[in-house]
Amino acid sequence: MVNVKPWIKAARPRTLPLSLACIGMGSFLAASQDQFDTSIFLFSVLTTIFLQVLSNLSNDYGDSVHGADSIHREGPSRTVQSGEISAEKMRSAIRFVAILSFLSGTFLIWVAFSWDFQALLAFLVLGVLAIVAAITYTSGKRPYGYVGLGDLSVLLFFGLAGVLGTYFLYTKTLEWPILLPALSCGLFSVAVLNLNNIRDIESDKLAGKLSIPVRIGRSNAVIYHWSLLIAAIAAALIFVLKDFQGYLQLVFLVSVPLIIINAKAAKSKIEPAELDPYLKQLALTTLLFVVAFGLGLLLS
Repeated sequence: MVNVKPWIKAARPRTLPLSLACIGMGSFLAASQDQFDTSIFLFSVLTTIFLQVLSNLSNDYGDSVHGADSIHREGPSRTVQSGEISAEKMRSAIRFVAILSFLSGTFLIWVAFSWDFQALLAFLVLGVLAIVAAITYTSGKRPYGYVGLGDLSVLLFFGLAGVLGTYFLYTKTLEWPILLPALSCGLFSVAVLNLNNIRDIESDKLAGKLSIPVRIGRSNAVIYHWSLLIAAIAAALIFVLKDFQGYLQLVFLVSVPLIIINAKAAKSKIEPAELDPYLKQLALTTLLFVVAFGLGLLLS
């Protein structure tokens, strides 16, 4: 019988709230324009979950192969590095989940666009790029996460592409102001990655993984963290205030105290074990922010 516990651990369910945030934001924005579709929502969620799991499995494998998940790493151990899952089995799982991601994404595109071949092709290319980005973050001969490009990738896929793409699936249109809440989602997601990289700064140095915190140092990485969180809230505020309808639109500000707690922890929690719980806290706070923002849009 297959022991599912290592696979659940490798899939890292605690990262799923963050991946669902951009789908939620795009869906709320579309719903505020009376353009919601249950089938599109459900297959968007399914595809995003597959892509997130694919990214996590690839990260587990890639960091183990390249040395970032060595015995020097002080965060939670990964399954390939610990020997719970063999590298061969992980490679097979990565291929399998990549196929599931492609099939789910393809069906999602068909549900949204039917026989609009131009839109089908454009989103199919975007989907393939998302799969490639998920795999090559830490895997392959030249993983881009090891040269400090992870932040840019997260901003693009968890923010701009995730929110704008989801919104377009419903509405078949794009509007420039939607960039602001898309940026909010992306910046919060980058902040989660940054916090992860602050936690792993010493082990990443030893492995030659040149994340942003490794490049700029812990003190500057903390300033960077504050900047990401402040910019995320500011983008949402600008979006709301440009067409202010009522104070219910500001309900997303209930997340600000939790965001401040997280920002303070980035500075005060020096030991990796102390900082680790705040990764989950920020992921859940991001989802709370999106739900509150969306409800504000719908109720105002």
